Amino acid sequence: MKSRLCIIVCLLINIFSSAQKGGKYKLWYDKPAKQWVEALPIGNGRLAAMIYGDPSKEKLQLNESTFWSGGPSRNDNPDGPKVLDSIRYYLFNGNYKRAQILADKGLTAKTLHGSAYQNIGDFTLDFKNINDVKDYYRELDIEKAIATTTFISSGIHFKREVFASIPDNLIIIKLSSDKKNALNFTANFNSELKKSSKAIDANTLQMSGLSSTLDGVQGQVKFNALAKLINKGGKTEVLENGISVSNADEVMILISIATNFTDYKTLDTDEVSKSKKYIEASENKSFNTLYKNHLVAYQKYFKRVNFNLGTSEAAKNPTDVRIKNFAANYDPELISLYYQFGRYLLISSSQPGGQPANLQGIWNNSNKPAWDSKYTININTEMNYWPAEKTNLSEMHEPLIQMIKDLSESGKETAKLMYNSRGWVAHHNTDIWRITGVVDFANAGMWPMGGAWLSQHLWDKYLYSGDVNYLRSIYPVLKSAAQFYEDFLIEEPTHHWLVVSPSMSPENIPNGHQGSALAAGNTMDNQLMFDLFTKIKKAAEILNIDSDKIPVWKNIISKLPPMQIGRYGQLQEWMGDWDNPEDNHRHVSHLYGLFPSNQINPFTTPELLDASRTVLIHRGDVSTGWSMGWKVNLWAKLLDGNHANKLIKDQLMLVEKDGWESKGGTYPNLFDAHPPFQIDGNFGCTSGITEMLLQTQNGFIDILPALPDEWKNGNISGLKTYGGFEISIIWENNKAKEITVKSNLGGNCRIRVPNEIKSTVNIKFKKAEGKNPNPFFEVPEIKKPLISKKAELNSVEIKNDFIYDFPTKAGKTYILKFE
Repeated sequence: MKSRLCIIVCLLINIFSSAQKGGKYKLWYDKPAKQWVEALPIGNGRLAAMIYGDPSKEKLQLNESTFWSGGPSRNDNPDGPKVLDSIRYYLFNGNYKRAQILADKGLTAKTLHGSAYQNIGDFTLDFKNINDVKDYYRELDIEKAIATTTFISSGIHFKREVFASIPDNLIIIKLSSDKKNALNFTANFNSELKKSSKAIDANTLQMSGLSSTLDGVQGQVKFNALAKLINKGGKTEVLENGISVSNADEVMILISIATNFTDYKTLDTDEVSKSKKYIEASENKSFNTLYKNHLVAYQKYFKRVNFNLGTSEAAKNPTDVRIKNFAANYDPELISLYYQFGRYLLISSSQPGGQPANLQGIWNNSNKPAWDSKYTININTEMNYWPAEKTNLSEMHEPLIQMIKDLSESGKETAKLMYNSRGWVAHHNTDIWRITGVVDFANAGMWPMGGAWLSQHLWDKYLYSGDVNYLRSIYPVLKSAAQFYEDFLIEEPTHHWLVVSPSMSPENIPNGHQGSALAAGNTMDNQLMFDLFTKIKKAAEILNIDSDKIPVWKNIISKLPPMQIGRYGQLQEWMGDWDNPEDNHRHVSHLYGLFPSNQINPFTTPELLDASRTVLIHRGDVSTGWSMGWKVNLWAKLLDGNHANKLIKDQLMLVEKDGWESKGGTYPNLFDAHPPFQIDGNFGCTSGITEMLLQTQNGFIDILPALPDEWKNGNISGLKTYGGFEISIIWENNKAKEITVKSNLGGNCRIRVPNEIKSTVNIKFKKAEGKNPNPFFEVPEIKKPLISKKAELNSVEIKNDFIYDFPTKAGKTYILKFE
């Protein structure tokens, strides 16, 4: 009997001590969250919560992806045709201020500047008799997508587990302890936007509400939130606006939220019946069943990639301490944790059939968030999806692809009404209602290139999958985007190049430019035009359609401006040599051609590569969080892993308080600090780390192209490349040891490696020569740059490398070994 009792006690101790503190995939802390940027995020793509972990008053701040202010709306300015010609005239004649004034009046939206992503509210648990707390511990396990809090109070071990289930579409809480009758608390909903909050029976709370009115658009999105309390032991009682639980042994709580959102045009879903449906489908399932369902669905995505740089003593510290000490300590495991945290956030905020991740992913505690937490499509939304394909999360890309299809419809009216053009256009911002007009003011919003940049994601997804049926499905969207610029491009008077006008280089104002950002023929615009027309031409050739359009597109490509290197040896941001070496603006838009595009690379355009490096040196490293994330990618494309690693250290600097600060970094919960919070920096850095270890844009698969000296030993598995290859790499002493290549499509595999291959298994490989015959690795042929006579350029040195070709068959795996 004693031995049996001992076993039971030992089991209870094991259960309630949670596992070991920390671990490879765990964010952990020794105190509750006091502010939002210390709380831990969970999400299933539609529902989200931030968990604070307070022993006496637990709070879950809640979001639902379709809960936005306003309702179906548009923001086109119909005066566009009246002012367009005049704006172009003033730009070509150097009166930039006059052009800006006209654009503000005749092109910028008159009232509506987009809706705001809003906060559902809080679910709180007020516990009785929790005092003298000891052994406090909370964690977010990103391998299992579950948040756990444990502590001891009055000798009782308490445990709380919370996850957001993808298959069951609920947030699920389990409260337990190692003593019977120990759970005593009151549960409540609360929200600034609530219409009512009440207990509808002794086990069910309900809160309903309505979104805000903004910019004159009446709030029309209704929400209904339910919390079902399922207790073992004890009793429940209805209070005025909550439910009390007394002397329970264990309680499971199912939280369901739904809105009346159907699609961006329609609000006719019954939010009450929808929220009830999810509860009714799961209330008879056990916690273990619900958790198993969740784990299988989540790990199907997460476990595709494994990344290891080793560990150190620093990993024993709480996560916030690790961030604070990162620059001074050797903590390689924090890099791999941060990398996988980016993948965790993408899985949790962007699921097939749902909305794409917005400026804060899916997590937002304000009804007036910074920049409305919209979709800023002059980089931020695109950056959110840079990791999607390469880190083996292709399904997470689908919500963005669907949004682009939506915008291609809503943007047709904008193109016609504002510019008398065919096709579709979007500017620098959109929202859940898919607005496509000019948001904010001309110096920020007069950028008619949103559709051009988003279209790159359509093509990029094809390069990874090789799915011709998918390409056929998105071809009309690409073609319509190109149609707009066929009409909108205009010949500039000096060189007779075809340029975009009016536009700007986001969101920068040239020195001495009369305070106006407006210009014509900006470098980023030219790069985007080259990519769009090159890719629509290629798509037409692959699909064997629109042969009559191919000469038209070729002619446009031939008339686009070349890139230019200015007097300081810099890649020019504008058509004029207006760059200022003292400019440290966060946007480096003209480096789009280096990344995420591949018009600039070390192997075919060394002068442009050096000019891009000069830009990065001028701009400096310290900036907002997302800007540092972009720069990690850019330095990786420059093949400078040590500098990229330095940017990671800059980004992993602790920003302790939420709110506006002068420079970016990382909050205690690993969220990116713009500041305030923007999720794009998390996604950008995950992409950048991938680019340090594997690149695919320069005509071959590039293994360890920007490996920092510090990352001496490591391994990564499951990364994807163009052409349907899946790559795993093991390295030792900064050299490749073993590479595994899985070919999903077959075809030639051209691979660049840092050291010579010594042995293979059934591979006929040879040194690569000439153009890669695999069409997915085609490198664009661009015009030679115009170089200022004052420019002093540096030679680009590429370390000794080895490039091999070998044939592959679909479904086969190939192993390359190195000494």
